[in-house]
Amino acid sequence: MPAILLASWSQIATESRFFGKVLDEWIGDTQEFIRIKLPHLLVAALIGFALYRVLSLITSRMVRIAEQHAVGHVRISQVRTMAGVIRATGVTIIIAIVAMQFLAAIGVNLAPLLASAGVAGVAIGLAAQNIVRDMLNGVMILLEDQFNVGDTIKIAGVSGVVESMTLRKTILRDGSDGTVYVIPNSQITTVANQSVDFSVATVNVSVDFSANPDKVMDMLREIAMDIRISEVFKDLFVADPQILGVDAVKGSELIFPVVFKTKPTKQWGPVREFKRRVRLALEENNLLPGDPYRVYSGGPDSITPRNAAADRPKQDPTTIKPQESNPFGGT
Repeated sequence: MPAILLASWSQIATESRFFGKVLDEWIGDTQEFIRIKLPHLLVAALIGFALYRVLSLITSRMVRIAEQHAVGHVRISQVRTMAGVIRATGVTIIIAIVAMQFLAAIGVNLAPLLASAGVAGVAIGLAAQNIVRDMLNGVMILLEDQFNVGDTIKIAGVSGVVESMTLRKTILRDGSDGTVYVIPNSQITTVANQSVDFSVATVNVSVDFSANPDKVMDMLREIAMDIRISEVFKDLFVADPQILGVDAVKGSELIFPVVFKTKPTKQWGPVREFKRRVRLALEENNLLPGDPYRVYSGGPDSITPRNAAADRPKQDPTTIKPQESNPFGGT
C-alpha cells in the first residue's frame, strides 16, 4: 500500500511539473506577443485604416468634382463607376496586405500560401485573359471618354446607339431594325463616334445640263436658307448651309453639292425636307433632273434633249425596265 501511494504522488508531481512548464511557456509566448507582435499588428491595422480613408476621400472627391463640372448624367455615372472600381480594388489590396501581416504574426508560414496563390493566379489569368482584357479596355474607354450612353457609334464592324456599357461589354441597338449587339470591350479597337460636337451631311443635287448653273445655285441657296431659319429646324443647325457650286459634270448632268452642318445626329430631318423642296422646285421652274442616259442632238447652241433610247433597237415592251432618275444621287 505505501508503494502504491508513493507511485501515485510521484505521477501527480510529474504531471504538475509538465502542466506548469506548459503554462509557463504560454505565459512567455503571450508576453512576447504583447511586447513585440501586437504593436506591429496595431501599426499595420492603423496604416490599413489610414489608406482606406485616403482611398475613400479620393474617390468621393472624384464624384464630387464630376457632379459639379461634368456635363450630363452619363459622364457623372461613368465617374461614379470608375470611383467604385478604384475603391473596391484598393480595399481588396489593403485587406489582403493586412491579413498577411496578421497571419505572419500568429506564426503561419506564408511561403506555401503565396506559392499556391501564385499558381492559382496564373491559372485563372490564362483561363480568363479575355475577361481581363475586356475590363482593362473598359477602364480606358471610361477614362478617355471615347463614347457615352446614347451616342451613335460604329465599333467592331457594327453601328448603333449605345444602350448601356460596363467594364466588360458594350451594348448597341441598331436604329434600322432594332437589333441588339453585345460587344466585348476587348474587341473595340477603333471607335467611330457620330455624336461628338456636330454632324455633316452632303446632298448631291443632280440637274440637267440644259439648266443655268447660276439660277440653280440661287434656287438651292434659297431653299436651304428657308429651312435654316424655319421654326422646325433652326435650333438644329450650327452653321448656315453651304452651296459649293458645280462639283462635277457627268454626261448631261450637273452635280451641285449642298452641305448641312447640324448638331450631332440631327442632320436627317433638314436633309429630308431639303430633298422634298428641291423636287417641288425643279417642277415649278421647269428644270429636268440629271439623267446619265440623256443625250443632245444638234450644234453647240442646241439644248433640245434627245433620248438615247430612240436610237436603240426596239425591244419587247414587257422586257423594258422603267427608267429611273434620281436628282440627289449624282449618278
